[in-house]
Amino acid sequence: MEKEIGFSRAVRIGNIIAITATAPIAKDGYVHTPGDMYGQTKRCLEIIKDVTEQAGGKPDDVIRTRLFLKDIKRWKEAAKAHGEFFSGVQPASSFIGVSGFIDPEWLIEVEADCVLQE
Repeated sequence: MEKEIGFSRAVRIGNIIAITATAPIAKDGYVHTPGDMYGQTKRCLEIIKDVTEQAGGKPDDVIRTRLFLKDIKRWKEAAKAHGEFFSGVQPASSFIGVSGFIDPEWLIEVEADCVLQE
């Protein structure tokens, strides 16, 4: 939907990559693991990893993440997936409660910022 909406999943300028809010979209285009905060968080992070690599970076280049949660009470489920993915990197991170997303089955969206190590 990037072209239709007029946005980019990621933008790289120099050694900086900014990755927009990433939803838990399965490879078939539907929602990945409906109802499963942990599974949806893992999927968002997989997409972010792929986008980071396509832009010339790697997960170690991530310096900040923002996790937007539909139900902030479930933050520990998202934190578990985030911790597994970023335990060696430990980027600055925020967990933010929101009222909803475009698709009501999305429980989370994740943003990331990277600075490429040169």
